[in-house]
Amino acid sequence: MEVPRVDDSTSSPVSRCDDMMKNLNLDLIQPSDREGDNSQDSSIVEKEDLPVPQNVKITNITCDSFKINWDMDCRAKDHITNYFIDLNKKEHNNSNKFKHKDVPTKLVAKVVPLPMTVRGHWFLSPRTDYTVAVQTASKQSDGNYAVSEWSEIIEFYTADYSTVHLIQLLEKAEVIAGRMLRFSVFYRNQQNDYFNKTSPSCGSRETQDNRMLPTVKDNSGSHGSPISGKLEGIYFSCNTEFNTGKPPQDSPYGRYRFEIQAEVLFNPKTNLYFGDFYCMYTAYHYVILVLAPEGSPGDRFCKGRLPALDILDNCFLTCTQEEEEGGRLVFHHAQDVILEVIYTEPVDLALGSVEEIQGHQLSSMSTINAKKDPSCKTCNISVGR
Repeated sequence: MEVPRVDDSTSSPVSRCDDMMKNLNLDLIQPSDREGDNSQDSSIVEKEDLPVPQNVKITNITCDSFKINWDMDCRAKDHITNYFIDLNKKEHNNSNKFKHKDVPTKLVAKVVPLPMTVRGHWFLSPRTDYTVAVQTASKQSDGNYAVSEWSEIIEFYTADYSTVHLIQLLEKAEVIAGRMLRFSVFYRNQQNDYFNKTSPSCGSRETQDNRMLPTVKDNSGSHGSPISGKLEGIYFSCNTEFNTGKPPQDSPYGRYRFEIQAEVLFNPKTNLYFGDFYCMYTAYHYVILVLAPEGSPGDRFCKGRLPALDILDNCFLTCTQEEEEGGRLVFHHAQDVILEVIYTEPVDLALGSVEEIQGHQLSSMSTINAKKDPSCKTCNISVGR
């Protein structure tokens, strides 16, 4: 592994962190169509003789890769041995603070056919704004590099997790889901004013037809989740206590609980999707599932974005019709993960009941906008966190 030394002390177009320059191995930059190694040593080339990349274009953006292409003047093109790519994360108030201290990254690649693919989950996060600039370089006999001027700075935004990445998360979650326990109700805890017909915080229930309405999902869970900030729904729980088979008496979200029979929300006309798998620096792991009535707006959103689960046979949440139960629907949930179930359509409060629970409000257990532990080997995959 070589560390490039650049004569003229050329600085980054957006940073002077040249000591952060890193060599780029084949795992991080790959040509889109490699036809052999075109790199070669050359004689010393003056900086002004090297062509400056023009019309830089970024395409094929994923959560942890992109393709980059540019135009170059043919003069002195044969002298180019390397490309330097300066990649920086744009700063925002809500930047992902867990991503390697957000240091600038300077990548070095041998000359390859363009466009080339830049791939690396160690320096690319999903759903993040980046800037990139390029310069050409010529390695000299003493190991230093002559370099061109930097190209213009280009901005781009990385993508969500794809279904391929979500399936990897799904498979990890299946490993620890545990055995299935029976349940009969979905429940949702809130403060009393949430269920109050004239709640100042929720608006009049009369104007909402006495329904709980879907809201946009927060940013809890994996940073690359395609449902965060996009999917509209209502959070429900279904976990039960092992010794009683009933919902726990404690809750992080409020002392008032709405309970609804499971078959109202979950039945053969409901589609089930896997949404996320994460933890919050604790031993507890959470699985987000989405329940969407077939053909509903929520169902259309999930198709193609989230892995679909068989409601009769999966490791997390099942709905089966059993003859020994008189043909009634029977429901089971995974024991060893905490399920967060998002129902994508409005729910009429008249279909259930609201009661005050006797336990405690454990605010420290709330997952609202909770950040995922990026170091957990159980629930992370080898892409941007």
